Amino acid sequence: MDNISFEQIRQELLRQRADILNEAEKAVEGGDLNVMPAEMADTVDRSAVETDRNFTLRLLDRDRKLLKKIDDALDRLEDDTFGACDECGEPIGLKRLLARPVATMCIACKEAQERQEKQS
Repeated sequence: MDNISFEQIRQELLRQRADILNEAEKAVEGGDLNVMPAEMADTVDRSAVETDRNFTLRLLDRDRKLLKKIDDALDRLEDDTFGACDECGEPIGLKRLLARPVATMCIACKEAQERQEKQS
C-alpha cells in the first residue's frame, strides 16, 4: 500500500478518536451520568433515570472498546505492522482497511473465524 492510503487511514482514525472523546465528554458534562436525588423523584422518575444512565454507560463502554481498537491501529501504523492479517500474515485489502480501519484480519480469516464461532 502507498503512503497516501496510510495517511488517509491515519486521518480517519484520528477523526474517529476525536469524535468518541468529544461524545464521552458531552455525556459526562451533560449530566447523563448524574443520578436524581431520591427525595426529588418518585419511583417512575428514578427508574427512567436509571435506565437512561445504564444505556449511557453501555454506550460509553462500547466507545471505550472502539477507542482501544483505534489506538491499536494507530500503533500498528507507527510500527509498520498495519495492514497485515494477525492470523495468516497476508496483507489486508485496501478496500477493507478503508472501510474498517481497525480491522486486524483479512476477509478470508475473518470469515473463517465467524464460521467457527457459529459452530461453537
